[in-house]
Amino acid sequence: MNAVATASALSLPISLSRPSKFNPRKVKGSIGVFAVFGEDGGSIDKKSTWGTLFNVEDPRSKAPLYKGKILDVNQALEVARFDIQYLDWRARQDVLTIMLLHEKVVEVLNPLAREYKSVGTLRKELDGLQEELAQAHKQVHISEARVSAALDKLAYMEELVNDRLLQDRTTTETNQTDASSNTSTQPMETTKRKLPRKNIDVSGPVKSYHPSLKNFWYPVAFSADLKEDTMIPMECFEEPWVIFRGKDGKPGCVKNTCAHRACPLDLGSVNEGRIQCPYHGWEYSTDGKCQKMPSTKLLDVRIKSLPCFEQEGMIWIWPGSDPPAANLPSLLPPEGFVIHAEIVMELPVEHGLLLDNLLDLAHAPFTHTSTFAKGWSVPSLVKFLTPASGLQGYWDPYPIDMEFRPPCMVLSTIGISKPGKLEGQSTKQCATHLHQLHVCLPSSKQKTRLLYRMSLDFAPILKHVPFMQHLWRHFAEKVLNEDLRLVLGQQERMINGANIWNWPVPYDKLGVRYRQWRDAVERGEKRLPFTK
Repeated sequence: MNAVATASALSLPISLSRPSKFNPRKVKGSIGVFAVFGEDGGSIDKKSTWGTLFNVEDPRSKAPLYKGKILDVNQALEVARFDIQYLDWRARQDVLTIMLLHEKVVEVLNPLAREYKSVGTLRKELDGLQEELAQAHKQVHISEARVSAALDKLAYMEELVNDRLLQDRTTTETNQTDASSNTSTQPMETTKRKLPRKNIDVSGPVKSYHPSLKNFWYPVAFSADLKEDTMIPMECFEEPWVIFRGKDGKPGCVKNTCAHRACPLDLGSVNEGRIQCPYHGWEYSTDGKCQKMPSTKLLDVRIKSLPCFEQEGMIWIWPGSDPPAANLPSLLPPEGFVIHAEIVMELPVEHGLLLDNLLDLAHAPFTHTSTFAKGWSVPSLVKFLTPASGLQGYWDPYPIDMEFRPPCMVLSTIGISKPGKLEGQSTKQCATHLHQLHVCLPSSKQKTRLLYRMSLDFAPILKHVPFMQHLWRHFAEKVLNEDLRLVLGQQERMINGANIWNWPVPYDKLGVRYRQWRDAVERGEKRLPFTK
């Protein structure tokens, strides 16, 4: 049964009921599923005329008996399906409660009843019913949230089941092939083979970047930082570049080296949309053509330039030799978020190591104990739940969604109740959120240009507080420094021959998939894994 079929089975709208003793108990196992047992369903007058419309059997007597057991994937899926059946039954009871309360309101307002009751009595009864209705409608939203969360969990679990079935089938085929090839020398044996551990080798001195990794659009600066008559020097794939705006206001990216005597152009200035070399005054337009040569005859001279575009507040370049892709990806935060900070930093680490760190949340309660993870408890199990083929998903038990966006971007949405605190089991259950964008531009073998954008869906007034940008930068640098001391140590050992991906575990799933994607790019594969 898939999630769509399950949703269609809920033939009535989800509604709220009176406050009840809701007692979800966590079922132990490899997948987190909430089985709802032992709830006092309350007493509903089945003689009511509405009763026959809601005559659905209470499913609690048919609950799977897995208490205290370690569940496999299929058993956990069975528990999740029961949860949805129970929530459907509970929602019908909630709707019936509201209908019965409305009947009582009608009875109180009936003209015949009013003849035997004083105005004060009627008002008191109506106030009580109004309060009960408010509680019932409040429970409706809780029921809706429970059903939504259960359906999301079920969809992810079905993906995991499909993934497991595919792996089991592959293992079976491998075993059959091995058995057939060894029949002449070995007796037949029935053995169980474990799935092979993912082999990732990231060790030794940082290699030169493969040309295939350059054939993507890369964000290199925020639009707000590139004013008229200014320039931004930066490195990309071990080459120096400089960005500036032309006469038409559009950005351009040229090699940061004068064609005359190889002087760095960023030491000069921008005049009327042209960048001027400080050595002899040669001037270049955004396409790299030299348009002025003071004190000598103008020659047909060019310096290298890159395709450069501006979109959604960011400057993008295409450093590869292949023709640029037609469309630039969107990195804007979701609807309802306001951008509060845009920060650029130069870090002394290889960009892949930084991406490995950003794609890993399991380290937070051990590394960031003096910043955003201060006070976090250490869970007994951390998982990253993702479809069988994808580079995005959500963390369990943290209310955090995360995505790796090729070639070097990480997007995350964090559910918070107040700064530094987590709330709920998923981002959908949280009232307020923090959205982050990290761009890890490969500057050189041991240097990364980090672009960080932070957005909130609450407290928009913070954007207008003086010096708030400096406070955000201070906090971002403090968090980053907690990571840097560890990643720099990794880098040192990697250069000396240690494999930094020697023993991946389940919560490393997204980082492992990034490394598999990057290996495929550097092998020149036409069809990249985990991407559409």
